[in-house]
Amino acid sequence: MATEETTLPTTEDEWRIRLDPEEFRVLREAGTEAPWTGEYVDTKTEGMYRCRGCGAELYPSDTKFDSHCGWPSFDDAIPGAVKEIEDRSHGMVRVEIRCARCDGHLGHVFRGEGFTPKNTRHCVNSLSIRLDPK
Repeated sequence: MATEETTLPTTEDEWRIRLDPEEFRVLREAGTEAPWTGEYVDTKTEGMYRCRGCGAELYPSDTKFDSHCGWPSFDDAIPGAVKEIEDRSHGMVRVEIRCARCDGHLGHVFRGEGFTPKNTRHCVNSLSIRLDPK
């Protein structure tokens, strides 16, 4: 989708109509796609990565980098586009990232790994985003 949707679903049933089953599992149920399977893992195309649920701009392509973790990685989001939530699932303490507009699950953010000068890695499911090429 090239622009933001104007009206967001208000129920999970409405989200099920908008999203395919795998998108719903990731965006609305905080699922994860298998590593190295997402369409954007190795993408180098310039453009803007948007939320697949609502179309909000999240990550400019110049923030994407190769982390070799199996998911698209970005060292920064557009200010205010992503919110962080403590995630204690699966016996770990992590920081979940969600779209600030529609609350769709994007993935997790990790700090202190030394991959980039910003020392941050937004590990994002390809099923949560869509590239709007430049």
